Amino acid sequence: MIIVLVMTLAGAVGGGVATAQAEGGRPSLDRQLLFYNHSYGVLDRETADAIEHSDYLRDFANFQVRTTTGTGGRTWTGRYLMGRETYLELFGVGDIPGQDGTLGSAGLGLSTERAGDLATVTERLKDEGVADPVSFLQTRDFGDGVPVPWFDAILTTEEYDAFGAWAMEYRPEYFADPRGKTEPASFPGDVGRERYLSDDYRTHLMRDVTSVRLAVTEGDLADTVPLLRAGGFTVRTVGGGGVVAERGGTTIRFDAVPRDQAGMRQIDLSLNHPVKDRHVERIGNSDLVVGPGSHAVWKFAENGTE
Repeated sequence: MIIVLVMTLAGAVGGGVATAQAEGGRPSLDRQLLFYNHSYGVLDRETADAIEHSDYLRDFANFQVRTTTGTGGRTWTGRYLMGRETYLELFGVGDIPGQDGTLGSAGLGLSTERAGDLATVTERLKDEGVADPVSFLQTRDFGDGVPVPWFDAILTTEEYDAFGAWAMEYRPEYFADPRGKTEPASFPGDVGRERYLSDDYRTHLMRDVTSVRLAVTEGDLADTVPLLRAGGFTVRTVGGGGVVAERGGTTIRFDAVPRDQAGMRQIDLSLNHPVKDRHVERIGNSDLVVGPGSHAVWKFAENGTE
């Protein structure tokens, strides 16, 4: 999912800029509506290429390098680590055209588990000060030139420095298309992450993303907080003007930084089974530390430097 593509699609729909202040640990609203789906980051070329050609990652996770065609024929190529319910999408500088292909750009997708919850999030956003959320439909072309509705989504704003977050709800048409290789519904209205992702994670070590740490500008963070709260996350401030969002299955931490320090910083992962020894895999300018136990931590260098 690429923010610049989202903004192009959303431009015809309209939207508004929102700002909000996180409040110490107060849950947004009662029921959790949004859950961590995936995050993406644009890394230095050395690290992105090392990830793409890593034999270790192909064994560690359900790993793919894939080119996707979305609405309007726009394409993007990413490196994917797919878990049970969550995944990572990693790019190198220049892999995405325009602003989103610059070092340190990043994004966050939050999705619903039940059909209709995106409409509730949209209404909640108005209570969070976002008078006119930006809505759009993303499609996917499987190669035959016929777009399939993929998911509906909303943004709080079309303006951003280097980071954007969106809420999304998978469409029934996508689940009905056998090329999506999705799973049957577990309950009426099931549009969940586990149904969307394959079970291939079971044959690898990585299970899911348990936490993510992103460095973003103050402006991008202010535009993200209303979406988190509307989705049901508990949002609290931390030192240095940062924010931690909890609930939704994955802890999300944001550090407030200048634009030239923005980017993906750390990913924590759960494993399908515990490992006895600690293993450190150097991948470009990043370190993936696996074990001991059922946990792994992947740290990325700021701006591709030590």
